[in-house]
Amino acid sequence: MRGIETPVRNVRRRIFKEIAKFGYEQKNLQDLEDLPYEIVPGEVAKYRDSIYRERAIVGERLRLAMGMSLNPADKPTRITKGIDESNISEKYYEPPLLQVIPSACNECKEKAFIVGEQCQGCMAHPCMEVCPKKAISFKEGYSYIDQEKCIKCGQCKKVCPYGAIYERRRPCANACGVGAIETDYAGRAKINPDKCVSCGMCMVNCPFGAIADKSQIYQLIKAMNEGSEVIAILAPAFVGQFGPKATPNKIKAALLDIGFADVWEVAVGADAGALEEAKHYVHSVVTGKLPFLLTSCCPSWSMLGKKYFPEVIDEISNALTPMVATARAARIASPNAKIVFVGPCVAKKLEASRRTVRSEVDFVITFEELAGMFDAKEIDFNTYDKEEELNDAFGAGRGYAVASGVAGAIKACIDEYYPGTEVKIDHVEGLVECKKMLLQAKAGKKNGYLIEGMGCPGGCVAGAGTNIPVVKAGIQVKKFVKEAESFVPPETAQY
Repeated sequence: MRGIETPVRNVRRRIFKEIAKFGYEQKNLQDLEDLPYEIVPGEVAKYRDSIYRERAIVGERLRLAMGMSLNPADKPTRITKGIDESNISEKYYEPPLLQVIPSACNECKEKAFIVGEQCQGCMAHPCMEVCPKKAISFKEGYSYIDQEKCIKCGQCKKVCPYGAIYERRRPCANACGVGAIETDYAGRAKINPDKCVSCGMCMVNCPFGAIADKSQIYQLIKAMNEGSEVIAILAPAFVGQFGPKATPNKIKAALLDIGFADVWEVAVGADAGALEEAKHYVHSVVTGKLPFLLTSCCPSWSMLGKKYFPEVIDEISNALTPMVATARAARIASPNAKIVFVGPCVAKKLEASRRTVRSEVDFVITFEELAGMFDAKEIDFNTYDKEEELNDAFGAGRGYAVASGVAGAIKACIDEYYPGTEVKIDHVEGLVECKKMLLQAKAGKKNGYLIEGMGCPGGCVAGAGTNIPVVKAGIQVKKFVKEAESFVPPETAQY
C-alpha cells in the first residue's frame, strides 16, 4: 500500500504534521488533548463504528508519535499522561518500538483454509482424500472443513481442481517473515517482541493502520529550538520520496530551511563500507579464515541472524553500517552537533539505540515522518524553488538502497582493487527468504560467498518509512547512481 494515498497514510501524516507543529511552535503539550477533535471533527464516524473510537485511536497515535507507549485499555488515562518524560531535547525511547493499537485492530481471523463458492461438490473430492486429519466432509453437496480438526497443512488447497479452497491469513501475520504476530485474549493481533526484528512490514500491510512505530520528531525539533547544531544524514533511498519535483538539491535546501545546519549523504558511509567489506571478504573468505561473509547494513537482517542463527554471528561483517560510518564522519567535522539519520527504515531506530551506537546517532526519523515536518513548515515541493548542491557520494554507496546493490558495490570494489579475485555473491530480500539463506549458509552450502540480506522485499526502498511505490523508488535510486561522478570510490574513502 506504500505510495497509495489511503486514509491510513493520510491520518499518519497528519499526526506527524501536528506533532511537528507542536514542536516548532512550542505549544503547550497539554493541548494535545484537543487534537483528536480537530483531526476527527463532527459527530459521525467515517471509518469505525463510533466517532469516540476514532478519536481514541488518534489519541493513541499521538502518544506513539511523541515516543510514548500506549495507554492501558482498562484504566482511565489521558493522552498526555507521562508526557513530561518525553518533553526533552534528546532521544526518548520506551520499548517496544512497534505496537498494535488495540482499539484500531479489526480482530482479523487467524490463518485458516476456507471452501469458497467455486466448490462443485465433485465426485473425486480429492480434498477429502488427501486430508491427513479427516477434517473435510460433504455438507449439502459441498466440501466443508472442520476448523477444529484442521492442522492448516494446505494439502486440500493444492489438489482442488477448481481452486475453490483458499488460505485466509491476517495481513500483518502474512507480511511477517518471523512469525512474530500472535493473538491476544480478545482475538486481536499482538507482536511477540522476542521474535520481532522490527522490519515494520506488519505496519505497512495492516489495512486498518492498527500497528505503528514510535517517533522522535518532537524531541528532534525541541533540540533545534534550543539552538543545537543538528546535522541530517540522508539514507540513499531518499531520492524521489517527496515527489517528482523534489530533487536532491531541493531536499537539501528544504532541510536547511526547517532547522538543520547541514546535510550529508549516507552513501558516503556506504562507499567506505563497500571498501571495508571488500577487504574483509578478500582477507577472510578468500583465504579460508571465514566460510562466508554476511553484509551488516540492514539491521533487521543482522537481528535475524543474531536472534535465530547465533552460530553465524562471526560471519556478519564487522564493518560499520553506512549510518554509523557517516555519523562518525559528520561528528568529526562538527564535534558538538547532533546527528539525525533520515531514512526508510524503522529498525534503524533500534540500531541507533544500541549502547555502541548511541554516541554516534542522536535521532532517527523516517521519510514519512520528515514529510510531516515539511508539512508543518508548509514546504510544498511543487512550488518550492530553493536549491543547495548535494553531491557527496559515489555510485556504489548510492546503490545500497536497492536489493543486490550492496553486494554489487562490494564486488565492484573487489574487481577494482583486488583484480583477479574470484567473487561469489548472492542476495536475498524479505525475511522469509533471508531465513532460508541463513539455513543454507549454516549447512555449509554457501561457503565462499558474500551474502547480502535485506529484510524488506526490494531493499531499503521498500522500508516501512517510505512514501512512494517500491518500483518507482528503485528507478529513482538507479538514476541517482548514474549521476555520481564515478561508481567505485577511491581507496581513500575510508572511515
